[in-house]
Amino acid sequence: MGALPKEEVYFTYADYKEWELAEGERYELIYGEAYAMAGPNAEHQAILMELSSQFHEYLRGKPCKVFPAPFDVRLFYEENESDDTVVQPDIVVICDEKKRGNEGCRGAPDLVIEILSPSNTAIEMRRKLKLYQEAGVREYWIVDPKNRDITVHHFQNKMILTDTYGDTDTVAVALFPDLKITLEQVFTE
Repeated sequence: MGALPKEEVYFTYADYKEWELAEGERYELIYGEAYAMAGPNAEHQAILMELSSQFHEYLRGKPCKVFPAPFDVRLFYEENESDDTVVQPDIVVICDEKKRGNEGCRGAPDLVIEILSPSNTAIEMRRKLKLYQEAGVREYWIVDPKNRDITVHHFQNKMILTDTYGDTDTVAVALFPDLKITLEQVFTE
């Protein structure tokens, strides 16, 4: 992994995009610090596919678009690539066409969904809660396959409104009031 010099502790997007990573190796960059990401398991991927499919079907022909991981999200985008935060949430929805670049998302997506797995804990996701709020994400979901629930955070001004939904509930998506996500389909075994 010579692409990540050990003597460096602060990286920018310009550094990040030059890294030569092995097949399947992924990193996130948060405030200049690199974090390795483990590959997702089958349950994680099944949930990702179902949620992505429900959003994709709903958004077909609409201006907002859904993107599953791996997909770089440069939360605090700088044209000169000096930004120091690049995350790869499991699913993002981007409504502003100007934020959609070939390399990924340029700025905060409207909706971020993270699916918990053994390699990304609830504690890590709570840390990202503040990061996403600061960046201007409007809605942040944490999907917990083990407990079969979804915690939805809505960011309004400086407040965070939180709701939790179980595996038999239907989630009303705040960004799209007529979209209902059926969790029985998401948590099928």
